[in-house]
Amino acid sequence: MIAAYGVANLLQSMAATRTTVHHTFDPGLLLRLAGHRTYLLGVFCQLLGFVLAFLARRELPLFLVQASVAAGLGVTALLGVLVLKWRLPVAEVLLLALLVLGIAALVISAQPGTARPLGAGGVAGLAVALVLIGTAGFFAVRLHGAPGSVVLGALAGLAFSSAAIAARPLAGAHSVQQIVQHPLLYLLVAHSLVGQLLLGLAMQRGSTTAAVAAMDAAGAIPAAAIGLALLGDKIAPGREWLAATGFVITILAVVCLTRYAQPQHHHPVAAARRERGLAGAAAYPAPRR
Repeated sequence: MIAAYGVANLLQSMAATRTTVHHTFDPGLLLRLAGHRTYLLGVFCQLLGFVLAFLARRELPLFLVQASVAAGLGVTALLGVLVLKWRLPVAEVLLLALLVLGIAALVISAQPGTARPLGAGGVAGLAVALVLIGTAGFFAVRLHGAPGSVVLGALAGLAFSSAAIAARPLAGAHSVQQIVQHPLLYLLVAHSLVGQLLLGLAMQRGSTTAAVAAMDAAGAIPAAAIGLALLGDKIAPGREWLAATGFVITILAVVCLTRYAQPQHHHPVAAARRERGLAGAAAYPAPRR
Protein backbone atom coordinates (compact mmCIF):
# COMPACT_ATOMS: atom_id res chain seq x y z
CA MET A 1 0.00 0.00 0.00
CA ILE A 2 2.78 2.44 0.93
CA ALA A 3 4.61 1.71 -2.34
CA ALA A 4 1.45 2.08 -4.45
CA TYR A 5 0.56 5.44 -2.88
CA GLY A 6 4.16 6.63 -3.29
CA VAL A 7 4.09 6.00 -7.05
CA ALA A 8 0.62 7.56 -7.30
CA ASN A 9 1.80 10.76 -5.55
CA LEU A 10 4.60 11.17 -8.07
CA LEU A 11 2.60 10.51 -11.23
CA GLN A 12 -0.53 12.48 -10.32
CA SER A 13 1.28 15.61 -9.22
CA MET A 14 3.33 15.57 -12.45
CA ALA A 15 0.11 15.43 -14.49
CA ALA A 16 -1.65 18.10 -12.40
CA THR A 17 1.10 20.65 -12.97
CA ARG A 18 0.86 20.08 -16.74
CA THR A 19 -2.86 20.83 -16.91
CA THR A 20 -4.46 24.25 -17.31
CA VAL A 21 -5.24 25.76 -13.91
CA HIS A 22 -8.94 25.58 -12.93
CA HIS A 23 -10.48 28.44 -10.97
CA THR A 24 -13.85 26.80 -10.28
CA PHE A 25 -14.97 23.74 -8.36
CA ASP A 26 -15.39 21.91 -11.66
CA PRO A 27 -15.39 18.08 -11.86
CA GLY A 28 -14.30 18.58 -15.47
CA LEU A 29 -10.75 18.86 -14.12
CA LEU A 30 -10.77 15.11 -13.51
CA LEU A 31 -11.74 14.56 -17.15
CA ARG A 32 -8.94 16.84 -18.33
CA LEU A 33 -6.45 15.05 -16.11
CA ALA A 34 -7.71 11.72 -17.45
CA GLY A 35 -6.35 12.83 -20.83
CA HIS A 36 -2.82 12.35 -19.45
CA ARG A 37 -1.55 8.80 -19.45
CA THR A 38 0.71 9.73 -16.54
CA TYR A 39 -2.33 10.68 -14.46
CA LEU A 40 -4.23 7.52 -15.42
CA LEU A 41 -1.29 5.38 -14.38
CA GLY A 42 -1.16 7.32 -11.12
CA VAL A 43 -4.89 6.71 -10.57
CA PHE A 44 -4.35 3.00 -11.18
CA CYS A 45 -1.62 2.96 -8.53
CA GLN A 46 -3.87 4.93 -6.19
CA LEU A 47 -6.72 2.46 -6.70
CA LEU A 48 -4.32 -0.39 -5.95
CA GLY A 49 -3.24 1.39 -2.78
CA PHE A 50 -6.89 2.06 -1.92
CA VAL A 51 -7.80 -1.64 -2.22
CA LEU A 52 -4.82 -2.69 -0.11
CA ALA A 53 -5.65 -0.01 2.47
CA PHE A 54 -9.27 -1.18 2.54
CA LEU A 55 -8.13 -4.74 3.25
CA ALA A 56 -5.70 -3.50 5.91
CA ARG A 57 -8.51 -1.64 7.68
CA ARG A 58 -10.34 -4.91 8.31
CA GLU A 59 -8.07 -5.54 11.31
CA LEU A 60 -5.63 -2.65 11.67
CA PRO A 61 -6.49 0.58 13.52
CA LEU A 62 -6.83 3.79 11.52
CA PHE A 63 -3.93 5.52 13.28
CA LEU A 64 -1.60 2.92 11.71
CA VAL A 65 -3.20 2.71 8.28
CA GLN A 66 -3.59 6.47 7.77
CA ALA A 67 -0.05 7.20 8.92
CA SER A 68 1.16 4.51 6.51
CA VAL A 69 -0.81 6.12 3.66
CA ALA A 70 0.95 9.41 4.39
CA ALA A 71 4.28 7.60 4.52
CA GLY A 72 3.90 6.86 0.81
CA LEU A 73 5.53 10.25 0.34
CA GLY A 74 8.81 8.69 1.43
CA VAL A 75 8.54 6.29 -1.51
CA THR A 76 7.85 9.28 -3.76
CA ALA A 77 11.08 10.89 -2.59
CA LEU A 78 13.11 7.74 -3.20
CA LEU A 79 11.64 7.29 -6.67
CA GLY A 80 12.43 10.90 -7.48
CA VAL A 81 16.06 10.33 -6.53
CA LEU A 82 16.41 7.02 -8.38
CA VAL A 83 14.37 7.75 -11.51
CA LEU A 84 14.24 11.52 -11.94
CA LYS A 85 17.65 12.29 -10.40
CA TRP A 86 16.30 14.58 -7.70
CA ARG A 87 18.72 15.82 -5.09
CA LEU A 88 18.00 14.60 -1.59
CA PRO A 89 20.21 16.30 1.05
CA VAL A 90 21.44 14.53 4.16
CA ALA A 91 18.71 16.14 6.29
CA GLU A 92 16.02 14.52 4.14
CA VAL A 93 17.74 11.12 4.35
CA LEU A 94 17.45 11.48 8.11
CA LEU A 95 13.75 12.32 7.69
CA LEU A 96 13.27 9.09 5.72
CA ALA A 97 14.92 7.19 8.57
CA LEU A 98 12.59 8.88 11.07
CA LEU A 99 9.64 7.95 8.87
CA VAL A 100 10.63 4.28 8.99
CA LEU A 101 11.07 4.45 12.77
CA GLY A 102 7.68 6.13 13.19
CA ILE A 103 5.87 3.47 11.17
CA ALA A 104 7.74 0.73 13.04
CA ALA A 105 6.60 2.21 16.35
CA LEU A 106 3.00 2.27 15.15
CA VAL A 107 3.20 -1.35 13.98
CA ILE A 108 4.55 -2.46 17.36
CA SER A 109 1.94 -0.50 19.33
CA ALA A 110 -1.15 -1.33 17.23
CA GLN A 111 -3.50 -4.02 18.45
CA PRO A 112 -5.36 -5.69 15.55
CA GLY A 113 -9.11 -6.12 15.74
CA THR A 114 -12.32 -5.56 13.80
CA ALA A 115 -14.07 -2.20 14.06
CA ARG A 116 -17.29 -1.50 15.89
CA PRO A 117 -20.28 -0.72 13.61
CA LEU A 118 -20.81 2.94 12.85
CA GLY A 119 -24.35 3.83 13.92
CA ALA A 120 -26.92 5.89 12.10
CA GLY A 121 -25.58 9.04 13.75
CA GLY A 122 -22.11 8.32 12.42
CA VAL A 123 -23.40 7.69 8.90
CA ALA A 124 -25.39 10.94 9.03
CA GLY A 125 -22.27 12.74 10.28
CA LEU A 126 -20.26 11.53 7.28
CA ALA A 127 -23.05 12.71 4.95
CA VAL A 128 -23.04 16.16 6.57
CA ALA A 129 -19.24 16.24 6.36
CA LEU A 130 -19.46 15.55 2.62
CA VAL A 131 -21.74 18.55 2.11
CA LEU A 132 -19.59 20.82 4.27
CA ILE A 133 -16.33 19.80 2.57
CA GLY A 134 -17.85 20.24 -0.89
CA THR A 135 -19.26 23.65 0.04
CA ALA A 136 -15.96 24.80 1.49
CA GLY A 137 -14.17 23.58 -1.65
CA PHE A 138 -16.58 25.56 -3.84
CA PHE A 139 -15.41 28.79 -2.19
CA ALA A 140 -11.78 27.75 -1.60
CA VAL A 141 -11.04 27.49 -5.33
CA ARG A 142 -10.96 31.31 -5.39
CA LEU A 143 -7.71 31.21 -3.40
CA HIS A 144 -4.44 31.17 -5.31
CA GLY A 145 -0.82 30.37 -4.61
CA ALA A 146 0.29 28.71 -1.38
CA PRO A 147 -2.88 29.68 0.60
CA GLY A 148 -5.03 27.97 -2.03
CA SER A 149 -2.80 24.89 -1.98
CA VAL A 150 -2.97 24.64 1.81
CA VAL A 151 -6.74 25.12 2.13
CA LEU A 152 -7.67 22.87 -0.79
CA GLY A 153 -5.10 20.27 0.29
CA ALA A 154 -6.50 20.26 3.84
CA LEU A 155 -10.04 19.86 2.51
CA ALA A 156 -8.86 16.97 0.34
CA GLY A 157 -7.31 15.39 3.43
CA LEU A 158 -10.57 15.74 5.36
CA ALA A 159 -12.43 14.07 2.49
CA PHE A 160 -9.96 11.19 2.37
CA SER A 161 -10.07 10.96 6.16
CA SER A 162 -13.87 10.64 6.03
CA ALA A 163 -13.51 7.94 3.37
CA ALA A 164 -11.13 6.04 5.67
CA ILE A 165 -13.60 6.30 8.57
CA ALA A 166 -16.33 4.87 6.34
CA ALA A 167 -14.03 2.10 5.10
CA ARG A 168 -12.96 0.82 8.54
CA PRO A 169 -16.33 -0.72 9.61
CA LEU A 170 -17.30 -1.45 5.99
CA ALA A 171 -14.20 -3.61 5.53
CA GLY A 172 -15.51 -5.96 8.23
CA ALA A 173 -18.57 -6.94 6.16
CA HIS A 174 -18.92 -10.69 5.62
CA SER A 175 -20.13 -10.61 2.02
CA VAL A 176 -20.09 -8.49 -1.11
CA GLN A 177 -23.87 -8.13 -0.81
CA GLN A 178 -23.50 -6.52 2.62
CA ILE A 179 -20.94 -4.08 1.23
CA VAL A 180 -23.09 -3.11 -1.77
CA GLN A 181 -26.18 -2.56 0.38
CA HIS A 182 -24.40 -0.49 3.01
CA PRO A 183 -24.70 3.33 2.77
CA LEU A 184 -21.08 3.64 3.93
CA LEU A 185 -19.93 2.33 0.53
CA TYR A 186 -21.51 5.25 -1.30
CA LEU A 187 -20.24 7.76 1.24
CA LEU A 188 -16.77 6.28 0.82
CA VAL A 189 -16.93 6.67 -2.98
CA ALA A 190 -18.37 10.19 -2.77
CA HIS A 191 -15.73 11.39 -0.29
CA SER A 192 -12.97 9.81 -2.39
CA LEU A 193 -14.12 11.57 -5.57
CA VAL A 194 -14.44 14.93 -3.81
CA GLY A 195 -11.01 14.43 -2.26
CA GLN A 196 -9.50 13.57 -5.64
CA LEU A 197 -10.94 16.71 -7.21
CA LEU A 198 -9.78 18.92 -4.35
CA LEU A 199 -6.29 17.43 -4.46
CA GLY A 200 -6.02 18.08 -8.20
CA LEU A 201 -7.10 21.69 -7.68
CA ALA A 202 -4.65 22.08 -4.78
CA MET A 203 -1.72 20.78 -6.82
CA GLN A 204 -2.43 23.35 -9.53
CA ARG A 205 -2.22 26.32 -7.19
CA GLY A 206 1.57 26.62 -7.40
CA SER A 207 2.64 24.78 -4.25
CA THR A 208 2.35 21.02 -4.50
CA THR A 209 4.47 20.85 -1.37
CA ALA A 210 1.92 22.78 0.68
CA ALA A 211 -0.96 20.81 -0.81
CA VAL A 212 0.45 17.41 0.12
CA ALA A 213 1.57 18.51 3.58
CA ALA A 214 -1.88 19.87 4.40
CA MET A 215 -3.59 16.80 2.95
CA ASP A 216 -1.45 14.32 4.89
CA ALA A 217 -1.95 16.12 8.21
CA ALA A 218 -5.69 16.61 7.73
CA GLY A 219 -6.11 13.07 6.43
CA ALA A 220 -4.38 11.25 9.26
CA ILE A 221 -5.24 13.08 12.47
CA PRO A 222 -9.09 13.15 12.39
CA ALA A 223 -9.33 9.52 11.24
CA ALA A 224 -6.95 8.37 13.98
CA ALA A 225 -8.91 10.24 16.67
CA ILE A 226 -12.32 9.00 15.51
CA GLY A 227 -11.01 5.45 15.14
CA LEU A 228 -9.88 5.42 18.76
CA ALA A 229 -12.99 7.20 20.06
CA LEU A 230 -15.81 5.57 18.08
CA LEU A 231 -14.64 2.57 16.07
CA GLY A 232 -12.93 0.55 18.77
CA ASP A 233 -9.35 0.94 17.52
CA LYS A 234 -6.98 -0.27 20.21
CA ILE A 235 -3.41 0.26 21.31
CA ALA A 236 -1.50 -2.59 22.94
CA PRO A 237 -1.58 -2.13 26.74
CA GLY A 238 1.38 -0.15 28.03
CA ARG A 239 2.38 1.05 24.57
CA GLU A 240 0.26 4.19 24.36
CA TRP A 241 3.39 6.36 24.60
CA LEU A 242 4.96 4.44 21.73
CA ALA A 243 1.86 4.87 19.54
CA ALA A 244 1.69 8.61 20.25
CA THR A 245 5.42 9.07 19.60
CA GLY A 246 5.32 7.04 16.39
CA PHE A 247 2.29 8.91 15.07
CA VAL A 248 3.79 12.34 15.77
CA ILE A 249 7.17 11.38 14.30
CA THR A 250 5.54 9.97 11.15
CA ILE A 251 3.35 13.00 10.48
CA LEU A 252 6.14 15.49 11.17
CA ALA A 253 8.54 13.58 8.92
CA VAL A 254 5.96 13.49 6.12
CA VAL A 255 5.21 17.21 6.41
CA CYS A 256 8.93 18.05 6.31
CA LEU A 257 9.54 15.67 3.40
CA THR A 258 6.94 17.37 1.22
CA ARG A 259 9.49 20.05 0.42
CA TYR A 260 11.63 17.50 -1.40
CA ALA A 261 9.27 14.66 -2.28
CA GLN A 262 7.35 16.43 -5.05
CA PRO A 263 8.34 16.66 -8.73
CA GLN A 264 10.91 19.43 -9.09
CA HIS A 265 9.22 21.18 -11.98
CA HIS A 266 6.96 24.18 -12.55
CA HIS A 267 3.63 24.66 -14.20
CA PRO A 268 4.27 25.16 -17.96
CA VAL A 269 2.08 28.28 -18.09
CA ALA A 270 3.94 29.89 -15.23
CA ALA A 271 7.26 28.86 -16.77
CA ALA A 272 6.31 30.44 -20.09
CA ARG A 273 5.36 33.68 -18.34
CA ARG A 274 8.69 33.73 -16.52
CA GLU A 275 10.55 33.18 -19.78
CA ARG A 276 8.65 36.03 -21.45
CA GLY A 277 9.39 38.24 -18.47
CA LEU A 278 13.10 37.47 -18.67
CA ALA A 279 13.12 38.07 -22.41
CA GLY A 280 11.40 41.42 -21.91
CA ALA A 281 13.87 42.40 -19.24
CA ALA A 282 16.75 41.56 -21.56
CA ALA A 283 15.23 43.56 -24.44
CA TYR A 284 14.48 46.60 -22.26
CA PRO A 285 17.15 46.80 -19.57
CA ALA A 286 16.57 49.08 -16.62
CA PRO A 287 18.14 52.54 -17.02
CA ARG A 288 21.32 53.17 -15.10
CA ARG A 289 21.18 55.54 -12.19
